[in-house]
Amino acid sequence: MNTALNTTLLSIGLLALPLAQAHSPSAHKNHPTASTAPAAPAEQKAWGIAGNPKKASRTIEIRMTDDMRLSPNQIQVKLGETVRLVAVNAGKVLHEIVIGTPQELKAHAEMMKKHPGMEHDEPYMAHVDPGKKGDIVWTFNRAGSFEFACLIPGHFEAGMIGRITVQ
Repeated sequence: MNTALNTTLLSIGLLALPLAQAHSPSAHKNHPTASTAPAAPAEQKAWGIAGNPKKASRTIEIRMTDDMRLSPNQIQVKLGETVRLVAVNAGKVLHEIVIGTPQELKAHAEMMKKHPGMEHDEPYMAHVDPGKKGDIVWTFNRAGSFEFACLIPGHFEAGMIGRITVQ
């Protein structure tokens, strides 16, 4: 870059901006934690809203295996209940749990096929390395039938889907 352009960019702050780069979930370890970062407002979804971990009324463990199954694959929740879902990856490959409507999950699974390395982090998702656990704390403040699934390409299509009924 020439000096005049550098001076102009520096004066408007563009040279000070970091480059955007893709990164792995482990790159998040140096980011501010929930206790030090300002809390973003929770976003209402058709299937509920991010829950306060202190208000979780119960914990449900969901086991994920390399035979592309979730156990249990049926969950009953009371309207307004906050639940901690603990995703246990009992397999040897990466798995995830994503909560949503059947339509949202199907669309997201299609997007994951087109962009398999896509990084995302939402409060209704837990990406879990082999032998590890991940948590989702969710308040089910909408009645209906929703799903949870592993959307890693091929896993969803193989039937790695469960149902959440909120009454």
